[in-house]
Amino acid sequence: MNNNTHKSYTVKEATMKLMQFCAYRDRSHKEVEEKLKEMNMIPAAQEQIIFKLMQEDFLNEERFARAYVRGKFRIKKWGRIKIKQELKLREISSPIIKIALTEIDEDEYYQTLQEIAEKKLNLIHEADVYKKKKKLADYLLRRGYEAQLVYEVSNSFF
Repeated sequence: MNNNTHKSYTVKEATMKLMQFCAYRDRSHKEVEEKLKEMNMIPAAQEQIIFKLMQEDFLNEERFARAYVRGKFRIKKWGRIKIKQELKLREISSPIIKIALTEIDEDEYYQTLQEIAEKKLNLIHEADVYKKKKKLADYLLRRGYEAQLVYEVSNSFF
């Protein structure tokens, strides 16, 4: 569909479309709002549709945040800081972010950090130990791990 032809939706059609959108995978409120704007729904209709989606549990911010945390940690191996920043960008509230981060098991978190540190260390070709250590620490910080943990793990290799 090209941009000059805007299909118009009834509230019922838009609601059905958004139910499918949310059923495919958990969505944030922001994603749903953007989708409704794309569909040219008026604010009153947007509000009505979002309310209905929440009522019927198609839209659940906490469930979205928990799934997001699990996915980014287990699949992308991101640290808590990066995950938290990304959730904030998606306009998830701090209390929900706090709850969602409980999805990360402490031992698994530390173990994952050690594993990615070890993998990265084998790829850093640097003769100078200090430069090598700095490259490793910078990499882990970019992945969103907490500084104190990063230094603890990088020091354990040297």
